[in-house]
Amino acid sequence: MNHAEKNDSRYNKPSTEKTKTAARPAGKFHGLDAQTQRRRGNSERQSKISPCRNASDNFLRVTFLPKLEQTKTVQPRRKLSKMQPQFYKSLSLLTAHYGITPMQADCFGYPYNLALSMWDAERMLKKQYADCPQISLMQDGTKTYLVSEETHDTGTTLYYIPVEPLYWMSHDAWYTKNAKLLYSVFSYLYHITDVPYYRQQDSYLYWMYEMHREWTEQDDEGEQTERLVSEFDKAELIGDYIEKKIYNPLNLTFFEHRLLAFKCRDAFDKECLSAAQKAHRLFSDYPNERIFRNAPACSEDGQNDEESESIPMHKYISFISHTKGWLYETLEQSINNEFNEYSQMHEPTIFKRFDDNADMHQSLDFERRFFSLLDDLCELLYDYKSDDDE
Repeated sequence: MNHAEKNDSRYNKPSTEKTKTAARPAGKFHGLDAQTQRRRGNSERQSKISPCRNASDNFLRVTFLPKLEQTKTVQPRRKLSKMQPQFYKSLSLLTAHYGITPMQADCFGYPYNLALSMWDAERMLKKQYADCPQISLMQDGTKTYLVSEETHDTGTTLYYIPVEPLYWMSHDAWYTKNAKLLYSVFSYLYHITDVPYYRQQDSYLYWMYEMHREWTEQDDEGEQTERLVSEFDKAELIGDYIEKKIYNPLNLTFFEHRLLAFKCRDAFDKECLSAAQKAHRLFSDYPNERIFRNAPACSEDGQNDEESESIPMHKYISFISHTKGWLYETLEQSINNEFNEYSQMHEPTIFKRFDDNADMHQSLDFERRFFSLLDDLCELLYDYKSDDDE
């Protein structure tokens, strides 16, 4: 079944008129906003109450501890002798791993001591980490331990890497060395990190291009339709050309040599060199890591338990033809329409179990550096001006 026809009902067919402004690369997609209504104030004031002469202001200095939820399950006393020592051992491993100091809560009775310890640990983690890990208490048979869930926040960002600027760069005598350097970067992203390429039929953007091409060809507007269809032809030709270039494994072989031989002449050269150095360091530190290594697991048909509610990572990370002009704005409009149907998005996530079998080597360092690289690369390519952009 044709994918474009299959999904026709999910999209609002966008207008073919060219909009006035183009979106930035790695642009944002936005959900719908609801206007908040304020409660009306009461014009009648309360009677003024004065404290008695001996009243103290100590009330203002009191720190109130969290209230225990009524749904907490109270364990039988015979299990507490094992459960609480296991909990505090797990808590000790967790706080040592994240470098925080736990509060002394063992003076409180069960189950408040456990709830208070977890509340304090989460409070400390929020102060210390931007991507705050979520903590859960797990009980597996007779074992009790804590599990942290670490997630890298990608924001509402489309990490689409445009290839057309690289095509024009490779045909510009002044920037041919820049193009070769970026061929190595693209090749690393294509072969090693497994970034989807929009000319591959199993990629999300391939079918988005196909669907919009069919819609455009069905419009009977003469020269206007012919001109717009030529935009798709151009995206296909340039996409195939660049894919052949970055498919060559020699780009990875000569990556370091190209870095060492590159000489900066202007600000754009410095930006190219900086992005390439960042990519090479990432390649050296993680020579075999793929960006989807910590994505939520999917079943054989590509779906998972939350697929109907979450945006999969392969839909917002990809190579794309360009991030300027009518064609991109048209695609972006449809992508936003689709993504607004989701309530959340998949992001790189790891779970750490704190017990005797604790594995502290898991990290999202690769993901953080990868998305930082894409930010730099997308901005660099967006800022490149070719004769075709004039």
